[in-house]
Amino acid sequence: MEKRVRFKSAWLPWLLVAPQMAIVLVFFFWPAGQTLYQSVLQEDAFGASREFVGWTNFSRLWHDPSYLASAQTTAVFSVLVAVFGIAIALLLAVMANRVVRGAMVYRTLLIWPYAVAPVVAGVLWLMMFASPWGVVAWALQALGYDWNHLLKSRDAMALIVIAAVWKQISYNFLFFLAGLQSVPTSVIEAATIDGATPWRRFWTIVFPLLSPTTFFLLVMNVIYAFFDTFAIVDAATHGGPGKDTAILVYRVYYDGFKALDMGGSAAQSTVLMAVVILLTVFQFRFVEKKVQY
Repeated sequence: MEKRVRFKSAWLPWLLVAPQMAIVLVFFFWPAGQTLYQSVLQEDAFGASREFVGWTNFSRLWHDPSYLASAQTTAVFSVLVAVFGIAIALLLAVMANRVVRGAMVYRTLLIWPYAVAPVVAGVLWLMMFASPWGVVAWALQALGYDWNHLLKSRDAMALIVIAAVWKQISYNFLFFLAGLQSVPTSVIEAATIDGATPWRRFWTIVFPLLSPTTFFLLVMNVIYAFFDTFAIVDAATHGGPGKDTAILVYRVYYDGFKALDMGGSAAQSTVLMAVVILLTVFQFRFVEKKVQY
């Protein structure tokens, strides 16, 4: 029999959710509305003059080769961050779940990177890859690879992908570890008795049971790659060399605060928000069909 909470007053539920609704309205809907309004205006950096230009700001984006290149860079970056972040975190969670002695020590060490601020993560990996004194750059040069993220676009992209994945691994690890611990041991034992190998047990039993967790992390990692990696890019490469690592969220900042194109920056922010919403809807509409609850 389903249990439901019944309130004697019709206003009490609204009163209970009012603080959360106020936060959402003030910190999400109001800024989003302001962005939509500014995206159809042409104004100076100090707001002294404004002119309604309609869809001109959006039209300029579609005809701007550098913006389209940034969109392509963002697509590649988000795919790499989501795929590597989820895959490595799953591998670490499986290994940590099998550890018996010192399990808490290993898990604590794997969780630590999540407490690091994104800008600190960017600076940390920048120092390790900084040629020639960075320890990783020195090791790569010893192996015969001339690492230079200041001149080589692939090296710069690799740097921000590694930093972004490292920053997000702990978040993914926590959810995967919780999912692995919720897998019934009786099912694993039954498959073992039937002669299933560890590899087959994982792909036919464990991983399908982790599909809800994997789907959730896929959505969260895509959103993370689009929005929360700005500080990493700004600290590590500043969008360089040239604009080869200037992902869309970094372009919003650069055009708004450095180029002082407020209307164009607002239009870019609107497009970025629309793209993330569409990607999230697409994942829930099509990818979720493969999830086994």
